[in-house]
This record gives sequence, C-alpha cells and structure tokens, in this order.
Amino acid sequence: MVVGDMSIELDTVVVGSGPGGYVAAIRASQLGQKVAIVEKDFIGGVCLNVGCIPSKALISASERYAQAQDSDVFGVTAENVEIDFAKTQEWKQEQVVNRLTSGVEMLLKKNKVEILEGEAFFVDTHNLRVMQDDGAQSYSFNNAILATGSRPIELKGFEWSDRILSSTGALALEEIPETLTVIGGGYIGSELAGVYASLGTKVTILEGLDSILNGFDKDMVKLVENDFKKKDTEIVTKAMAKSAEETDSGVTVTYEVDGKEETVESDYVLVTVGRRPNTDELGLEIAGVDVDDNGLVKVDEQGRSVSADSIFAIGDIVPGAALAHKASYEGKIAAAAISGEKVAVDYRAMPAVAFTSPEIASVGYTADEAKEAGLEVSTTKFPFGGNGRAISVDQTDGFVRLVTTKEGNVIVGAQVVGPNASDLIAELGLAVESGMNAQDISLTIHAHPTLAESIMDAAEAALGQPIHM
Repeated sequence: MVVGDMSIELDTVVVGSGPGGYVAAIRASQLGQKVAIVEKDFIGGVCLNVGCIPSKALISASERYAQAQDSDVFGVTAENVEIDFAKTQEWKQEQVVNRLTSGVEMLLKKNKVEILEGEAFFVDTHNLRVMQDDGAQSYSFNNAILATGSRPIELKGFEWSDRILSSTGALALEEIPETLTVIGGGYIGSELAGVYASLGTKVTILEGLDSILNGFDKDMVKLVENDFKKKDTEIVTKAMAKSAEETDSGVTVTYEVDGKEETVESDYVLVTVGRRPNTDELGLEIAGVDVDDNGLVKVDEQGRSVSADSIFAIGDIVPGAALAHKASYEGKIAAAAISGEKVAVDYRAMPAVAFTSPEIASVGYTADEAKEAGLEVSTTKFPFGGNGRAISVDQTDGFVRLVTTKEGNVIVGAQVVGPNASDLIAELGLAVESGMNAQDISLTIHAHPTLAESIMDAAEAALGQPIHM
C-alpha cells in the first residue's frame, strides 16, 4: 500500500520486466547503479509468460506426441497414443513458466533491484509516478530505460473473443481444436500452426504475402511448407482476410485471393499479423520522448532517446526486429552506456530463429543482402543428408549454408534449416561476430558424431576441399 508521495530517488529506473527490462536492470545494478524495475502485469513480461517460453513448451509437447505416433522407422510402435492436454497446459504453466518467472524475480532481488508493482507514467524527463489501485508513488531518476514491449495487433472485424484469438489465447486453449485458421504466417503464426498441426488439428494458414516466414530464404521455407503438407495443413498465400462470422461453436472467415472471395470454417481463428509497441500510455510526450509514426521510440546507437537524453528505450519499442534476444542485448548496451562505458549496438551477428518443423535460423547476411551491401560473395551448402548424426536421428532434411567473401573466405552470413538449427546458429553467429573465415571453422575440431560437424563440412566445402559431399 502506498502511504505517501514523497519522491524517492533512484539512479536508474527500468520500466518493464521482460527479457530486455530485467536484463538491463540486473546489469545496471552490477555496474553500481541503484535500480528499481516497474512492472504492471507479471515479472518476465510477454516472452516468459505468454510468448517465447510457453510456445516452446507446447512445441516440445506436440513434437513428443507426433514422435510417439510415428517412430516405426526405429522399430518403435505404440498403440492408442493419447495426450492429456489439460496436463500439458498445467506442465507448461507450473513447471516451465512459473519456474522461470520466479527465477527471474529471485535474480532481480539477488542483484538488489527493487521491484515496483504498478503502471509507470512519466511526469518529465527525470520524474515518474507508479500508479497502483490504492494510490501512486513518485520517483525521481537520473536515467530511465523503457522496456515495455509490444502487444498483438487486433484486426478490424477480427476483434478478440472466445473464438478469435491472439497468440496469448492460442497458448491457453483448454482443448485441442479439430480445425484452426491462422491469419498471418510469420514466426508466431507458423510456430503455433505447427503445434496444433502436430497435435492432429486441421490447420489453414492465410498469408497476405507470397510466402510464409517471408524473412527467410525460399529454399529454407520450402522445407517447412513440405512438413506442413505432410500434416494436412493448407497454406493459402496472397490471401487477405476480409471478415469473420462467429457462432457458439466456430468461426467462418471470408478471405480474398486472386480477386475471388473464399471462406473457411474452423473451431478457432488465430490472428498473428504483427505487434504494436507499448508506448502510448506512458506519458512519453510529457517527458519529451519522440516516437515515429509507428509508435517506436527514436534512439541513437546506445538506445538513448534522441530527444530526451536521460531516457533510453530497448526491445520491441525501438526500430528493428522484435526479438527477445535483441531486447536483452540492447538492455546491456543501455545499462553500460548509463555507466559511462563507450558502447554501441552492432546488429551484424543478430540471429533470427523460427521454431518450426524443421527449425530455421539465420545470422548475418543472406547472399542477396551481401550483394546489396556491395560484397562479392559465394555460397556453400552442406546437406544434413551427409551428416552421420542427422542420419542416426532420422532427420536428414535441411542444410547448413555459409555466405563467404570471394576474397579471404570471410564468413559474413549463414543459414541453417534442419534439426537443432536454433542451437547450431550460435557457432555461426560467433564466426560472423568475430570475422572468422572458413579456414578458422575447418581447423576447429568438432566432436563426432554431431550435427555441428555439418558446419565444419560446409566450411571445408567453401574452401574447395569437401570430404563428406
């Protein structure tokens, strides 16, 4: 309970406790600042509570279910495989989400970060109020870091309801739908479509562009599309959702493709057409913080507001990809900048991952991006079909691709599609970040038999000395 409104002084206040906010707060405290973090909903933000983490938990559960039904190739068969979805949801919440969020809260306290429950509203460039149900408390600060994240965009005519869901609603379903329509085939839409397709749901994906997962190379996305086809998922591209007619038992979506209207009926509709930055209810205009037409805070290379140098912003509320690891990285940069360190963001080795089936990941330049940047590059692809570990786990679809300069074979980009792509991309990110060349990778001894050997094999191929292809 707030008992008074004498302003409390802080060195740094962080608004939002997601992967950007809590990391920024802990790092700022480690660097000697007196720090408080403001959270209006739940510690861990969207990512830990209703985003990255619970979605990966359901992905893991759905993959286990699918594997239990189809492991004949290993001589393993099972009859009457069932899934208790209520138990799955309970495990996701109790053993995964709650464990991680309580861990984050413990880390904040261990690092002497004060947790302030409530909603922050800025009074000026050095003062804010934390609003609670029973009052408000004022705080003064030397610096603030905004890490308020984003929320799903609600389409007109597709307002949230019991049957029309955001990603949050799709993660909390109490039943496995017989049918599901997904509007938007980006990261979130494709991942959640994959969850329910693996659980036996008949899924239809409506994508407005000419491909799902539009940010990735076509030959990578093709493998994901092939897997969807095996699971009887229909993908309709260049499709524009027009309207929804909802009943107690389902939804009929009308969409347009090639100038012709079509309809699809399903138990639920998941709308994943992007996210909107949470910058509209913070009082930023009062604090003199400029935002662009999309509500994104205008910042410099350290995350500092270009119009209010005591306020920093990170994550989904600044330009660039809306990625949790980008937010964490930017949070560390902002905390260091406040402490007087000479730092600046460098997105050269920022990885992008989609936890689809198969997984796809990319870091650095694609071949086209490298050429647009004026680099002369070559590409080398090594297939998982030539990797012993991939063969032994019966996951041979996919490849590792290196993008290297023609002079010096410097690795400026890489893409992976296939088993454990989300983990394999880390080595390639280090290579891009460190300016390694293909020989550096080829001379690094990789354990056998591992999927990571495919990276070494790709490097050897880039040097014109392939052994396993």
